[in-house]
Amino acid sequence: MANTKQAKKRVRRNEVLRQQNTSQRSMMRTFIKNVRKAITAGDKTAATSAFIKASSVVDKMATKGIIHANTAARYKSRMSARVKEMTVA
Repeated sequence: MANTKQAKKRVRRNEVLRQQNTSQRSMMRTFIKNVRKAITAGDKTAATSAFIKASSVVDKMATKGIIHANTAARYKSRMSARVKEMTVA
């Protein structure tokens, strides 16, 4: 357990930041899920608009350091490929 005053404060701050990161990561996953739902529903316009919103959120999470930049690129690439497949089909 933390003994010094600064270590105790750090424990408190880390808990607050952990909760914020968890909340933001959950929000990002919800946006990604909305893209997947629109794709499975077959709605091209909804999928495109959901993809634009999700890619923006994913970029913000990468900028803030909540996810790695390569992870963000992978998410966006896979979503984009699935949305593009809808036009071919």
